Amino acid sequence: MEVGMQVQGPFTSCRALFRERTRFKIRPFSSGSFPNGAATRFVSLAAWCNEFPSSSSGFSLKITSSGDFSKKRLRKLSNGRAKIPAPKGFVPKTPTATSTPKRQPTKKEVETMQDESKASKELSIDETSTVVENGSVGSIENIETTAEEENNSMSATSTPKRQPPIKEVEKMQDESKANKKLTIDETSTVAENGSVGSIESIESTAEEENNSMSAKSTPKRQPPKKKFETMQDESKGSKELTIDETSTVAENGSVGSIESIEATAEEENYSMSATSTPKRQPPKKEFETMQDESKGSKELTIDETSPVVEKGSVGSIESIETTIKEENNIMSALSTPKGQPPKKEVETMQDESKANKELTIDETSSVVENGSVGSIETAYEEENNITSDSAKEEAFLALKLESEENLRRQEVDKLADRSLSEGVKMFFYPQVVKPDQEVEVFLNRRLSTLVNQPEVLVMGAFNDWKWKSFTGRLSKTDLREDWWSCRIRVPKEAYKMDFVFFNGKDMYENNNKKDFYVLVEGGMDEFEFEDFLLEEKRRELERLAEEKAERDRQAEEERLIEAEKAAREADRAQAKAEVEKRRELLQKMTEKAVKSVENVWFMEPREFQGEGTVRLYYNKSSGPLAHSKDLWIHGGHNNWSDGLAIVQKLVDFERKDGDWWYANVVVPEGALVLDWVFADGPPQSAAMYDNNRSQDFHAILPNSIPEDLYWVEEEDNIYNKLQEGRRLREEALRVKAEKTQRMKAEMKERTLKKFLLSQKHVFYTEPVNVQAGSTVTIFYNPANTVLNGKSEVWFRGSFNRWTHRKGPLPPQKMSPAEDGSHVKTTVKVPLDAYMIDFVFSEKEDGGIFDNRDSMDYHIPVIGGIAKEPPLNIVHIAVEMAPIAKVGGLGDVLTSLSRAVQELSHNVDIILPKYDCLKLNHVQDLQYNRSYSWGGTEIKVWLGKVEGLSVYFLEPQNGVFWAGCIYGCRNDGERFGFFCHAALEFLHQSGSHPDIIHCHDWSSAPVAWLFKDHYVHYGLSKARIVFTIHNLEFGAQNISKAMAFSDKATTVSPTYAKEVAGNAAIAPHLYKFHGILNGIDPDIWDPYNDQFLPVHYTSENVVEGKRAAKEALQERLGLKKADFPLVGIITRLTQQKGIHLIKHAIWRTLERNGQVVLLGSAPDPRIQNDFVNLANQLHSTHGTRARLCLTYDEPLSHLIYAGADFILVPSIFEPCGLTQLTAMRYGSVPVVRKTGGLYDTVFDVDHDKERAQAQGIEPNGFSFEGADASGVDYALNRAISAWYDGRDWFNSLCKTVMEQDWSWNKPALDYMELYHSARK
Repeated sequence: MEVGMQVQGPFTSCRALFRERTRFKIRPFSSGSFPNGAATRFVSLAAWCNEFPSSSSGFSLKITSSGDFSKKRLRKLSNGRAKIPAPKGFVPKTPTATSTPKRQPTKKEVETMQDESKASKELSIDETSTVVENGSVGSIENIETTAEEENNSMSATSTPKRQPPIKEVEKMQDESKANKKLTIDETSTVAENGSVGSIESIESTAEEENNSMSAKSTPKRQPPKKKFETMQDESKGSKELTIDETSTVAENGSVGSIESIEATAEEENYSMSATSTPKRQPPKKEFETMQDESKGSKELTIDETSPVVEKGSVGSIESIETTIKEENNIMSALSTPKGQPPKKEVETMQDESKANKELTIDETSSVVENGSVGSIETAYEEENNITSDSAKEEAFLALKLESEENLRRQEVDKLADRSLSEGVKMFFYPQVVKPDQEVEVFLNRRLSTLVNQPEVLVMGAFNDWKWKSFTGRLSKTDLREDWWSCRIRVPKEAYKMDFVFFNGKDMYENNNKKDFYVLVEGGMDEFEFEDFLLEEKRRELERLAEEKAERDRQAEEERLIEAEKAAREADRAQAKAEVEKRRELLQKMTEKAVKSVENVWFMEPREFQGEGTVRLYYNKSSGPLAHSKDLWIHGGHNNWSDGLAIVQKLVDFERKDGDWWYANVVVPEGALVLDWVFADGPPQSAAMYDNNRSQDFHAILPNSIPEDLYWVEEEDNIYNKLQEGRRLREEALRVKAEKTQRMKAEMKERTLKKFLLSQKHVFYTEPVNVQAGSTVTIFYNPANTVLNGKSEVWFRGSFNRWTHRKGPLPPQKMSPAEDGSHVKTTVKVPLDAYMIDFVFSEKEDGGIFDNRDSMDYHIPVIGGIAKEPPLNIVHIAVEMAPIAKVGGLGDVLTSLSRAVQELSHNVDIILPKYDCLKLNHVQDLQYNRSYSWGGTEIKVWLGKVEGLSVYFLEPQNGVFWAGCIYGCRNDGERFGFFCHAALEFLHQSGSHPDIIHCHDWSSAPVAWLFKDHYVHYGLSKARIVFTIHNLEFGAQNISKAMAFSDKATTVSPTYAKEVAGNAAIAPHLYKFHGILNGIDPDIWDPYNDQFLPVHYTSENVVEGKRAAKEALQERLGLKKADFPLVGIITRLTQQKGIHLIKHAIWRTLERNGQVVLLGSAPDPRIQNDFVNLANQLHSTHGTRARLCLTYDEPLSHLIYAGADFILVPSIFEPCGLTQLTAMRYGSVPVVRKTGGLYDTVFDVDHDKERAQAQGIEPNGFSFEGADASGVDYALNRAISAWYDGRDWFNSLCKTVMEQDWSWNKPALDYMELYHSARK
């Protein structure tokens, strides 16, 4: 394209000047190029003048170029510099303007001069090539000297009419030097990146010499000195622009710019030649032909050297091109003034120039590859100590800064005067403070509390003191009054700057305790900053988590290394001990061993040489095998150390002195003694043996191996076996542990999803799992709530248990959902949310609320930066499994506490220290403290039970030294004393629990004792939660605890409904909730159960239960057959439906099934009744019925796993754990519909819809009545299903095993209750 450039100011003199003062055609004076572009076309003077008639006479260049001008750097125009003295050591070239030749040299003389010049050049390049490679600049100067001599020579042959004075020439040279110095300075960074800096300096030298030659010629009119200086300045400006624009091209190694430089240099050579006074100018056509040929020569040379150029070192090429330009100038200067040389002569000169160029490029290629031209720049800087344009720029900037400072001073003076008149002690400048800028704070010390203080400092932070604190020292200003100031950098995150002043010690100026502040405009607002902090915190947490993970990994590696080291030492010690034991036994046996027994056996060879085989002879008639048809040897070695290793049949051997038989026996490696017996058959079918009267036979092999060496090898063998066995065991344990954790995590995830969808008939979310920082849609069905029929539904919510920093969300009117039954709204979840909290109302300003019976609705948020603060929960109870277990209370206490602790809350348990505690289940038991209460000393012990911290209270009055948990006549007094002592312990120890949870009648006194004696005396933070496990006992205590507790629960929703009419419960239904119990999946785990013969999961439930059934049948003496097996594990009380249990036993036997009962009766009459039943069944149905009337923990595990059905026919059952444990082991429950049994067992025939509403599959058989027909209905269907559809039944076992009846969901329900109690 044709390029037009905007100029920054008018030109006064330029050979490319037009009428238009704001646009011009670029005409580089000496060298330069467009970015990423190249000149492609010349025009003659006539054509130029035709197109631009206003142009002055002379030869001009029209450039057609393409370039990326987005990369150019704006330059600053400057005036011509003042002349300065030449630097020390610099000798300017002396013009020879007085030379007047009498004749022109002949063609032959010209050729001779060219040959000599070429030879001189080649010699200079050859001699200096190694110097250039090492970074020396001397060779470049030699080249320049040669070029100067040639120019002087050409100048001497010309005949100018007038030479400029020496002074004028020196000034031109000085200004040219200044241009050259500026070029070097501006391209220094380019030289560093691509070694191009020296090129332009060389070109400047060539341009200077060409100008000198042109000055020595005799034009018709030389320009005046002033105009010549102006032209040089403009030339310099053009060069600056060109160099800046081509810097990126040079860095990329582009050759395009080289062509434009050559075109410019060539144009100037012709221009200089044109300024002389020849009698004839060459015709336009002839001139264009010469130019085309010269251009073609150049293009060819550049193409040939492109591999060199591609390496990025272009500097040396341009210096070569400068040499070529010099030769072209020589040819121009030597031209005959009377006429131009003929075309053939011009072509000859061009060919020679091309040859020179090719030779020069070849010889200097290694120099170009090294790229060591940058040192030229340093040499020129040393020789030409001329001030660069940076001084001008610095002066301009200084002037600008001075102007800005004056303006600032004026504004500050005004602010100071205004503040003084208004009595304001502080102001700041600028008045509009923006982020990432400086603000200057001023304090009038005289008006502040720091008056007369020698030092004044400022201390502050940003964004309400939350971000980047700072401290600075104020300085006394020259403003009127006693103003002091300090500059503070405002960070980009700031929306406010808070600060106070002080004297560096203890005296402050804090704006009357309000602090000073400055608002920052144009940056973050308060909420954006909070989000920024959250993101910063998230990154910090991620970093800390990574660091912790790395520390844990390293610690685990160190632990494994130490464990491996200890294991190796233990294995080595065990191997040594085993060797010593074997050695002693073998020594004793060797004393008894012989080499033969006369007329019984002998061995050949007599002396074993270690060949590996011996022949053992046996006299059949000498022992009990005399009448056996076949004889076999069963043998081993070294006291049977490796068990049975030799099995060989003997053959008959004819010998007159007896019935001899023999066998060829391969002696095991390392055998010192052979051990064997004779039998009448192989090991699987032998019936009669000759074992040397139970002593076995032993033969010594004394020469088999040196004894000491044998025992060393034996120890190594034992050690290696121990190591391999341990490695296999550890690998198996690791795999099992990983699978266990994976199954637990998967089950917990399924349970959480089930928990979130458990109230889908009321509300649900999309997505189900809410992620922090995302948007969630909440759907609500008012038809199933108190808002049924309301015309509007409003959503009111917040986050983090209503404690979020942004407070409650504005009420949102919910819009109809697509299904027509729900309404919906969307909520943006912040990054620091861990919980969404909400209720629904009928109006924007309130009205009727659906707040889930004061519990509110809550949805957990995952992936948030903030985590829920842990609650401090204390359980006060009289039972705990496994150390003090009587009933289900002990199991619930332990399992619930563990589940809540796994949710990252703090749980402690306070328990009486009975003298009958099973202390073998207590870890790290140690004395903690003592305190006095109730007239006695109470010792406190601390230990760990199932990972829980347990405080044991031991009153020294002996109230718990009774040998039992329950059963004393004063149980009420004992447990009342314990409850008061437990609260006193919390008070005296300085504990501050959030929740105190008491259980059943035995710890019910905690509720009213707390409210009467401790709520106002140090434990005011706590809330009381009371749980009823069984309403059958202690109704009076339960009633009183219900009145004083903040929240109350029982162990299942159905049981809560069943007891709602009880006098103790009815007045307090508003705070009474039913929460199902769970089981501990770690204690009841068929995949890791030590009491089972085969561990199993739902994947291999059929194989696992089959093995367990066989083991159960074998242990109890039942017939090993494939019968439907009904298990019963219970306490034998009326509550458990003992009459239904008896009927079920007989009904099972009638259906050709097997039945196993495990349990005992606290009532002796009931116990005796079942003893009689057991005797009857064992005598009549001994192979299919077994009653174990005691408690046996291992047997209970085997029954849960081996039974097909577990029967629980309770008359009432608050929750029931038996049916939950049965399903954990894949046994199908058969239950009566009551209490927790109804909440957990869904009949396969009748409860499909109810199960679907709970998000689970039907899982058992149930009945409603409390009579024999009810039991028969359920039991008959169950046994028939076992007989008729075994595949279906096996799938049912898999289904019930995969259901989660752990504490995962109940723990979440209890946490909701705890938080509700604290509202």
